[in-house]
Amino acid sequence: MTTDILVVDDDKVFNDLLCRRLQAMGYGTIAANSWTEAQTHLSRAEPGLILLDFRLPDASALEILPEIANGCPAIILTGFGSIKNAVDLIRAGAADYLTKPVDLDELELTLGRVLEHAELKRSNRLYRAQLATHRQQHMLIGKSEAMQALRRSIEAVAPTDATVLILGESGTGKELVANAIHMASERAGREFITLDCCGLQETLFESELFGHERGAFTGADRQKRGIVEEAAGSTLFLDEIGEIHTAQQAKLLRMLEAGTYRRVGGTKTLQANVRFVTATNRDLEAMAREGSYRSDLYYRLSRFVILVPPLRERRDDIPLIVTHFLQQIGRGNQIDIHPKALEMLQQHDWPGNVRELRNAVERAAILARPERVLTRDHFSFLRGGNTMVALHFSHEPTVEEIEEEYFRMLYDKYAGNRSRIAAAMGLSERQIYRRLKQRKH
Repeated sequence: MTTDILVVDDDKVFNDLLCRRLQAMGYGTIAANSWTEAQTHLSRAEPGLILLDFRLPDASALEILPEIANGCPAIILTGFGSIKNAVDLIRAGAADYLTKPVDLDELELTLGRVLEHAELKRSNRLYRAQLATHRQQHMLIGKSEAMQALRRSIEAVAPTDATVLILGESGTGKELVANAIHMASERAGREFITLDCCGLQETLFESELFGHERGAFTGADRQKRGIVEEAAGSTLFLDEIGEIHTAQQAKLLRMLEAGTYRRVGGTKTLQANVRFVTATNRDLEAMAREGSYRSDLYYRLSRFVILVPPLRERRDDIPLIVTHFLQQIGRGNQIDIHPKALEMLQQHDWPGNVRELRNAVERAAILARPERVLTRDHFSFLRGGNTMVALHFSHEPTVEEIEEEYFRMLYDKYAGNRSRIAAAMGLSERQIYRRLKQRKH
């Protein structure tokens, strides 16, 4: 589509010459010899850009710019090219300025730069508007068919008290889905409670979940309410449900089937007035077939399954998600992203999904300071390279030092994605979790 440029200059000969030059560059042109005439054209349609003479018979650029600052960009043509005029024009909202007589090569370069920047701002405004429109289900951002199907599943199951199993790769937003189910349910007035099963030691699982009585075991010097009791009347989200051991699975199954439980060391039967939502990135059905996961618990958990799509299956949602992250990172200060950079992000496979995408955007935003426009160069760390691993030491390292350095390298490479790190190191996710926990202390 041809971009129309409105040329506003009272010198008719210069105006005509400029219009013919712009047409030779491939632009459409509209000529006006006064601001009044220009306003008539603007009332009919908004051009892509305005070339505006600094002094017109009926107005000056400094008077006009505030009127058009939020519309199409304006380049000022001035014979008064002092530094003071330039500063005043830019403050008033001019995209740029050129001094007369206009160098036509410089004009062409300036037009290209200003129009590209205007398109960048326009596309980012569009993404921000779409983000506001599609901001639903507690930041489940996206308008793809996969996300629409996800929202329909949430809307269908939320009003019930059915146990829900959420499946999806690491970083896809399974906890957000669980929270959305809670907020759309009749239990929304109570606090949403989360328990990460991956972080529980096998011996403490029952105590953490059900609580314990004083003296139930060494160190139990007082009664403790379990998380099921704390979550009474609300939703309890059991994350990483695929990581619990067989003995834990049996205790969880008994509570789900009976709807009751006892504190460790207690004799009183308590009601489990909780809506259970669980999640895992593991294939529980395959684990049940292999015998590493109780099939009866799997069937009990999977009465209603929600599959959260990986980011590579909803690439069209990436611009909206990135815009949301930039709004959060900017904290009121606008940060834009170039369309070419967005294209690059949409082409990436994102093994760490939305979590990895956020880490990448945060890193790029740091690299982009102070320009506040993210370009492809700011995401160069995403580009593939040599897969050979090289660890560097200034001394002969111990096995423990080599393993720790390798772990650190994988952590950076996979943006903290436990499943990817575990697969690369040949360890379980539980072992990776414990290693991460040890590093924090």
